[in-house]
Amino acid sequence: MPSFPAAPAEISNLGHSCGCGADHDQAPAGAAWSRRGFLRTSVGLTAGLAAGLGAGLAVRSARAQTQMTPDAALQAMMDGNKRFTQGQMTSFNDDLKMLKEKTAESQAPFAAVLSCADSRVPVELVFDQTIGHLFVCRVAGNIVSPELIASLEYGVAVLGAKALMVLGHSNCGAVSATIAAKAVPGQISVLYRSIRPAVDQAGPNVEAASKANAKIQAGLLGTTSPVLAEQVKNNQLKIVAAYYDVATGAVTTLN
Repeated sequence: MPSFPAAPAEISNLGHSCGCGADHDQAPAGAAWSRRGFLRTSVGLTAGLAAGLGAGLAVRSARAQTQMTPDAALQAMMDGNKRFTQGQMTSFNDDLKMLKEKTAESQAPFAAVLSCADSRVPVELVFDQTIGHLFVCRVAGNIVSPELIASLEYGVAVLGAKALMVLGHSNCGAVSATIAAKAVPGQISVLYRSIRPAVDQAGPNVEAASKANAKIQAGLLGTTSPVLAEQVKNNQLKIVAAYYDVATGAVTTLN
């Protein structure tokens, strides 16, 4: 597995002295730098400084994400969902080109999400988060499997995610199919056995069964993974179940 990202290098000092011995305060007429040339150079230096500062801030911001408390990480997600439902998203204001460049070699997401694969649940948009902020695992029915546990353990133990959310949603096809229990092609029915306990618990109501399923899967993550359980015990991680309404865009956490 890759190591933790290295601390960002300090921005170098751009100031320097000439050392040539010439008196630059009394430049002769026709000096090599015209006013226009000087302005072009000043603009270039300013842009370079801004880019360098922005890059450094982007790296430091990513590193700061893993220093959030579990409660703060969860609150950041819910605050983002509020912006999403109110049409006041801010993630698109970020410099995506810079973010892609600065996250190409490493990542430091502040939260992880186990979500359904449903195309109506665009996780980053739902929480108004941009590149490098969320570690997302998606599978139909947002169900737990050894492979998904391993992925989420990586997101938490290696990358430093502080909140882990299992996100169910309204009108979930996997839950509806489990309730109907009809013959289906291929290996789709493999999903049923993981969702069936929620249907048995909540009955044939899709919303109730979807919420129960999210809570059951969140419970499994906290009990079947020693890695995640240890993080929770040490107050380094919070595992929650939540429900996304595809009609309103609102996410609610589940007790």
